[in-house]
Amino acid sequence: MDRYRVIPGTAVDLGSLDPADTSAFSNGKSAAKTRLKALNDRMEALQELLFAEGRHKVLIVLQATDAGGKDGTIRHVFEGVNPQGVKVASFKKPTSRELGHDYLWRIHAHTPQTGQITIFNRSHYEDVLVVRVHSLVDRATWSRRYDHINDFERMLTDEGTTIIKFFLHISKDEQAARLRARLATPHKQWKFASGDLAERERWTDYQAAFENMLSRTSTDWAPWYVVPADRKWYRNLVISEVMIAALESLDMSFPPPQEGLEGIEIT
Repeated sequence: MDRYRVIPGTAVDLGSLDPADTSAFSNGKSAAKTRLKALNDRMEALQELLFAEGRHKVLIVLQATDAGGKDGTIRHVFEGVNPQGVKVASFKKPTSRELGHDYLWRIHAHTPQTGQITIFNRSHYEDVLVVRVHSLVDRATWSRRYDHINDFERMLTDEGTTIIKFFLHISKDEQAARLRARLATPHKQWKFASGDLAERERWTDYQAAFENMLSRTSTDWAPWYVVPADRKWYRNLVISEVMIAALESLDMSFPPPQEGLEGIEIT
């Protein structure tokens, strides 16, 4: 999956990256579902091991345009994991209390504790995306935040957090199809907001903001992966493969059992 990893210091051009790419898995959608089931089972086992060992912590960051597939990713990639050890944090418009602090204040409280996986559904990166596109702060303010974020994530990794960041890359046509599907499906209409169309009008501005975000904040300690996400099955497969590799690299083991268990009889 290294083909999708953003090499630190390189400029990202999303227009040159195919959001419908499926080149890393040539056996097709049906075979991919079988592979994903095996990866789900492995994820469940590794998450239990992470929780039991209590030595590592993992932060997953998901960013995408509207209808990019963040909720679907969480639902399918982490299917079957124990909710005791996995938490999802979603970041909406800041409250007045949160606005009274620095922009990372509300983020830090949701970072994972030891033995836990935390998934950020949107994240601190909104403060170099939405605020930039909507001119909520001046250029000088959002520009210096790239370095703030890199330093923040470096501190987290120095303190034992493994950080993996996924940008779900979809095409404008695919976004339109998904928004139309929401409108046409009664049980999905609650997910549609008229504001989504206003944001869609800013597509070009958001793509530029995403490119700068990816170029400036993919680091050795907290890499970005640009995941082709027009095909949901392929998106899930890529993210699962990256996740499994990251968890296996932690070289975890179960804690040793309490001494003296050999002579215990349960009647």
